Amino acid sequence: METLNLTRRAALAGGGAALGVALFASRASAQTGPITIGCLVPLTGAGSIYGPGMRDAIAAVVKQVNGAGGVLGQQIQLVTEDDQTNPEAAVRAIRKLINVDKSVAVLGPWASSVAAAVAPLCWENQTLCAIVGSADSITRLPHQGFLIRTQPSISMQAARFGKLAIDLGGKSIYFLGPQTPFTQTYIDVVAKMAHDKGLTFNSQIYDGSKTSFRSEIDSMRQVAPDTVLLGGYVTDIAVVLRELYRANFTSRLIGFGTGVNTSLLQGMPKEAVEGVYAVTPSASLQGSAYQKLAALVGNPAPGPFEAQAYDMINLTVLAIAQAGKATGVAARDAIRTVSQGDGTVVDNAPDGLALIAKGQKVNYEGASGSCDFDQYGDIVAAKFKIERVLNGQITTVEIS
Repeated sequence: METLNLTRRAALAGGGAALGVALFASRASAQTGPITIGCLVPLTGAGSIYGPGMRDAIAAVVKQVNGAGGVLGQQIQLVTEDDQTNPEAAVRAIRKLINVDKSVAVLGPWASSVAAAVAPLCWENQTLCAIVGSADSITRLPHQGFLIRTQPSISMQAARFGKLAIDLGGKSIYFLGPQTPFTQTYIDVVAKMAHDKGLTFNSQIYDGSKTSFRSEIDSMRQVAPDTVLLGGYVTDIAVVLRELYRANFTSRLIGFGTGVNTSLLQGMPKEAVEGVYAVTPSASLQGSAYQKLAALVGNPAPGPFEAQAYDMINLTVLAIAQAGKATGVAARDAIRTVSQGDGTVVDNAPDGLALIAKGQKVNYEGASGSCDFDQYGDIVAAKFKIERVLNGQITTVEIS
């Protein structure tokens, strides 16, 4: 009895913080075994340049959290699958992660086509899913809150592309790109921006699997645009740029960062890519979370998708801790509690876990930026990096 009285007096003396620790320990002891979280990223296929970095960022946080004692007194078990940047392969992989591995959350689907394919399986199985795929249509699905997106939606990205085209003096803007889940949204957003400014806008969608785009380029040249927006990925943009160079096409070119990057420069004639602009969502380079990510993975300059992956796993771990239960439903219900509001700002899971254990609220500010989500699960703000190929190298022009 004296032990019980001492415990009660200690709790009262310590206030809410000590009580929070006691409650945290109690609910942690009620659960056994590891908490499984799935990592579904492109290790092969078109997105393979990004998948390994995303996987490594997630794994590094899991190792850090486990080293600090885990969450709810349990270790995290990370299971990684390759989505192959292919919807069919991704569906097979996520079925394993959900049905066999019993993942409470799946993190990472990068391509929009992959994210759209796996999303229904997540909400049907009440599994939290954090995605990169940026097509607006994905988060408009009836996902019941089980989807969050750390990548800016394509509407937000398209608006930044359109702004750059207009800021650079474009008067006749032309979209040239493959059919993708986000192509029409991209066209609609930029077309409205151009028309509102009294500018000319035209577009053409091609089959990205073709080996030549000569006819599409000939058709575009008849319009004589001064600014061309390239909507493709590395493989098709490489073909387009070679053919534009052979045709002596000299108009301004702007592409996605997923298409105009260091991979594109490999094996390309220097003259064919010189001067091309690229726009890509940027990590929060000056933020403390980004600096912690860099130190954690041993890379002084992690890319935007690595930053987003870092945020996905930190948010998921904190949400599970806040909920006091390792289920997809619990994580879904707590994700906004730990990512926005008036809690203490934290930039990593271990610090946040310590505060949650004391009964305190946290507000996670991430490596990719402020992780505030709207009612659809989309982030509400993002920074973008404007780059340009100069002297055969990708050079940052601005971040805004």
